[in-house]
Amino acid sequence: MSRNKRPITIDDLWSMKRFGPATLSPEGRWACAAVTSYSMDGNDSVSQLWLFATDGTSERQLTQGQKDADPQWSPDGRWIAFTSRRPTAPGGTPDDQAQLYLIAADGGEAIRATEHATGVAALRWFPDSRRIAFVSWVWADESGVEAQAKRMKAERDDKVKAYALEHNHYRYWDHWLERGRTPHVHVATLALAGAGAAAGSATLASVRDLFDGTRFHLPPQEPDANLFDISPDGREIAFTFDFDPDPRAPSFTDVVLMDVKKGKWTCPTRDSGRAEESPRYSPDGRWIAVLSSDLARAHNEQARLALIRRVDHAIVPLTFDWDRGIAGPSRWTADSKRLLLLAEDEIAQPIWSLDVPASDAAAPIIDPPRELLRGPHHGGVVTDLAISGDGATLAYSRSSQTHPPTLFSSDADGKRERSIERLNAAVVDRLELASTHSVSVAGFEGEPVQMWVVTPPGFDFDGIHGKPKKAGKHQKQWPLMHSIHGGPHTCANDGWHWRWNTQLFAAQGCVVASVNYHGSTGWGQSFVGSIDGDWGRRELADIEAGTEFLLRTGRIDAKRVTATGGSYGGYMVALMNGRATPGRYAAYVCHAGCYDWVAMMGSDGYFWFGHELGGFPWEDESRVLAQSPHHYAAAFETPTLVIHGELDYRVPYYQGLAYYNTLRVKKVPSRLLCYPDENHWILKPQNSRLWYREFFGWLDRHAGPPKSKGEDR
Repeated sequence: MSRNKRPITIDDLWSMKRFGPATLSPEGRWACAAVTSYSMDGNDSVSQLWLFATDGTSERQLTQGQKDADPQWSPDGRWIAFTSRRPTAPGGTPDDQAQLYLIAADGGEAIRATEHATGVAALRWFPDSRRIAFVSWVWADESGVEAQAKRMKAERDDKVKAYALEHNHYRYWDHWLERGRTPHVHVATLALAGAGAAAGSATLASVRDLFDGTRFHLPPQEPDANLFDISPDGREIAFTFDFDPDPRAPSFTDVVLMDVKKGKWTCPTRDSGRAEESPRYSPDGRWIAVLSSDLARAHNEQARLALIRRVDHAIVPLTFDWDRGIAGPSRWTADSKRLLLLAEDEIAQPIWSLDVPASDAAAPIIDPPRELLRGPHHGGVVTDLAISGDGATLAYSRSSQTHPPTLFSSDADGKRERSIERLNAAVVDRLELASTHSVSVAGFEGEPVQMWVVTPPGFDFDGIHGKPKKAGKHQKQWPLMHSIHGGPHTCANDGWHWRWNTQLFAAQGCVVASVNYHGSTGWGQSFVGSIDGDWGRRELADIEAGTEFLLRTGRIDAKRVTATGGSYGGYMVALMNGRATPGRYAAYVCHAGCYDWVAMMGSDGYFWFGHELGGFPWEDESRVLAQSPHHYAAAFETPTLVIHGELDYRVPYYQGLAYYNTLRVKKVPSRLLCYPDENHWILKPQNSRLWYREFFGWLDRHAGPPKSKGEDR
């Protein structure tokens, strides 16, 4: 280890700043992003806007609020719109609902632009730079801003907070959906005196609900600005909608086009037989790019890219034959000739470029996307891609397993990449980080699966990239910890994870393995769907193969092998307790793990699990039980730490209690860590510090170094 460097700690992790998506000035000279800073002592966070020169020469703080978010640069370059919760008067109480604010791009005081009772979120500018679209949850049976405000006051004053409902979706991840409200797109028409501090006296915007009196609303699960867009002439809005009044899962959404002034609408995707969402207009107005998934073929079908030709509403497939899933809405180049997109390719998520056919082509030949830009070493993970109004500059965030997310900029062709901020440099530069290795392992029935091996400082893994070599008998042996990813249809990629941080794991002196088991994304649809109706079997074989691969090196202490995981990873370690090689694992950590698939009908994803497991319990009980950890409780014998949050609606906390109680009845060494104030994720700094302390303490107790004679382990 370098004399001036040291291993990463939990305090280092929480001292790092985290970035929201960047917005670019029209000419691409500046990027603006929300930067969140955390306080371990205060157990809270502050989010403020920062400006970054895209040539990497300067950075400065722009706002002084406590909860400033979602910056959006106006097309004319004069304003940055954002949302915030601020007091209406100095020293007052901040709004309980976020409002719309504006700040001049060259600084000055922020202007409050709305006092909208139901709040403001998910901003998107109209091309005229005088109007802003946003999302607000409203009562569909009330018409007009004043009626909504009156209803909001009555809701706050109501002493009864119960839910009475008759529809399928009412909770999502960690929150109940708004009682009686749906997310509508609104338009705020601004009244501005001019740029700069003199504009502080500007009057409030007038607000109109575009969906007032219609059946329309955005999908309630995550109603953000990815779900709608505005045409280049500002006359039309395209948005995502499910015509099923009470959709199940998966949801067959459509893209609806609505005249902003007249309210007339049409739906070009109604008969496509697929699910479409996330529309994006081309700058020349000829096309609308959409994400399209063939959910009739598979409930977990990857998103592909398609075009709606506006002149005749014909749908043109783009990436239907490309076996990679598109991650979020695409971005148009200024000439409307190319789309830039993000897609996982095995362990990396690069930027891709796709040529668009001429709008009058009857049967265009579409070449597959070509890779435009990826990071060094394993490639990294790019998120939050933005392109400037002139089409010349890109901004994006990229992380890797050895570096937290960093803001970058490049030319539109992917050349001249540069880092545009150094807010975390002082922390990262003093850390001695673990090395990351990607290996291929013969998994289920010999099929190759990728595995990360993260090795702590001081570990010399000879042969990691080829056939492992046997170590000498006097060579040091290291503990092994599996970190099993959730999903299951996600990927342990070359990205930085704030909650399951492999660097922090390896800093404890253990080798960390992360297997991209069958069902993971990044290797195509067949690999994703290979576990449908048969959860646990292939994945367990893949993880066990990873253990055997590393044990064969002679560098791993066979008595100090552990497995940990959250969500689906928690499900896997619970299943392993009854089905893995007996005695192989010294301890497990099960965070928010699925334990009993029959009782999981209380989850917010209950429809989805019926598809994944191949049926509901009453349809095929034996099949469901074969995939359920609780069915194998008789074989449980491995010490387990069970962690859960009471606000978790995806894997309800009683799943963790049932697992823990079963272990106690069977007298298996076990410990419960339950958070009444956390959900599926541990999000508060001090709770996170306790999480890591309990996590490491449990593994050390059962798989730590041998103690002196008579010392209590």
